[in-house]
Amino acid sequence: MADGKSGVLADHDLAALFESGEITSHGDLDPDQIQPASLDLRLGDTAYRIRASFLPGGSRSVDDVLKVPGTELHRIELTAQGAVLETGCVYLVPLQEALDLPTGVSGRANPKSSTGRIDVFTRVVTNQSKAFDDVPEGYSGPLWLEISPRTFPILVRPGDRLAQLRLRHGQSADTSEETVSIDLDKPKGQPVGWRAKRHGGLIDLRAIGKHDVHEFWEPLYARSGRLILDPEEFYILASRETVEVAPNKAAEMAPIAPELGEFRAHYAGFFDPGFGTNAGGSRAVLEVRSRDVPFVLEHGQPVAKLVYEPMASVPKALYGGKTSNYQGQGLKLSKHFAKPE
Repeated sequence: MADGKSGVLADHDLAALFESGEITSHGDLDPDQIQPASLDLRLGDTAYRIRASFLPGGSRSVDDVLKVPGTELHRIELTAQGAVLETGCVYLVPLQEALDLPTGVSGRANPKSSTGRIDVFTRVVTNQSKAFDDVPEGYSGPLWLEISPRTFPILVRPGDRLAQLRLRHGQSADTSEETVSIDLDKPKGQPVGWRAKRHGGLIDLRAIGKHDVHEFWEPLYARSGRLILDPEEFYILASRETVEVAPNKAAEMAPIAPELGEFRAHYAGFFDPGFGTNAGGSRAVLEVRSRDVPFVLEHGQPVAKLVYEPMASVPKALYGGKTSNYQGQGLKLSKHFAKPE
């Protein structure tokens, strides 16, 4: 495993963990399931609608908490035909992958880019977990995914991939940060962003490029480089800067700092090695939600931070291949939508 070097594990390291049985799965891996610096996680066969989100903590497993009266409201069997997860509800789904991590290896999860861009909130839960999306060093056990569609109901099936897991060996002290600002300066007639419609209909996660943009999204146009965010509305915006991640680095969009404003930017925060190394570069697409009050964004205003850390080794395949949907992106909706006219 990268000769014990600290850093994020690359694709060949992840494959080796499967070979050694330290990562297991109910079935064969999908051909593109291992990304340059992360592993896509697949839904299992059952979704539990739960009354409220929870962390097991202490010595309890997720199963222990589900057995507490009043925790589970309804059980849904996921089938090849699909099952609908409704907005405003919280679901817990066992994942097909499980871990038996070696000493010194820990993990962190995040929604996939396409998941965040349709306003589906996800968090990975482990047995005895005290924090969402964190997999402690040496963890051995199953993985669960909490799913809460915020704006659009979604049609899901076993094997769908809404979240991704990044594993790292040791704790790297070699990190750097870069501030990301918002782009609200577009040529006349071009939108600066998109606002989700509240009743846009159902999104089938496997219908790639099949959904009509205008049934789900309203284009936004800035006036004098300013945009007012309405409370609890969901927006897709883009960074002013291009983002480039070197082959020996991985990046994550950090939570918004409180001093930068009362809104949240970016649910899905992983950037693989090689992202943005294309000619012309790639922008960061930001999923933005204002919190309690209307909030004014201005062109060039800082909205988030990118944190870079070293890879334990350079991946065999960098981001930008056949299954890389967002290389070279500007302002771009999720892969589920047809290209807007």
